[in-house]
Amino acid sequence: MHRVLLLDDDEQLGPPLTVYCQRFELALAQSLRPDEGLARLRTEHFDAVILDVMLPGMDGFEVCRTLRKESDIPIIMLTARGDVMDRVVGLELGADDYLPKPFEPRELVARVQTMLRRRHGQNGPPVMVTAGEPSVLSFEGLTLDAARRSVLRQGQAVELTGTEFELLHLLARESGRVFSRDDILTQLRGHDAELYTRAVDIVVSRLRKKLEPLDCIKTLRNAGYTLALRRLSP
Repeated sequence: MHRVLLLDDDEQLGPPLTVYCQRFELALAQSLRPDEGLARLRTEHFDAVILDVMLPGMDGFEVCRTLRKESDIPIIMLTARGDVMDRVVGLELGADDYLPKPFEPRELVARVQTMLRRRHGQNGPPVMVTAGEPSVLSFEGLTLDAARRSVLRQGQAVELTGTEFELLHLLARESGRVFSRDDILTQLRGHDAELYTRAVDIVVSRLRKKLEPLDCIKTLRNAGYTLALRRLSP
């Protein structure tokens, strides 16, 4: 059973959500304070974090920033409904997804399950590849291993979140093809939500920074993104 930490100071939220999550093989634990939550994440094993933006003492953005310095654990941020900037900032800091409050528990569980499927591939089933497609994709300065979910940039390992890896793998599978934002959303998300077009831009920006000094993800104005590296023969 996957363990999920809910970091939210609403004492009324945790108990019913814990019971609900059990129906989907998710063991939910709650921390009410940022310091307590960070301490538990450092000493206990959790598979994902549900992180509220509004927290006492240290807001969710600072918690997310701290976590990203220490871990690539999947993070979904709970934001105020209608507060677009909260979602943008959360994604820019490295959150994998966001959900406005108030939310339906089933949608939250669905988002968590999606993050866990991506994460699970790092130590379990590999990313799905089509018949005949190699697991390892090699380019000038860049290597992706779908089975291990690993990336080497000029021989050095690069730590990516699940969303970042999925995006890079999508571009690498058909290097040279231009993927529109809608293409990327359909492949990675599989469902509609507001701000997702902006989310693609943010994840691409994060990915570019991690792949520097390689300049491999190109933007084609009004068209989308493409991986512009020469692929090496297997």
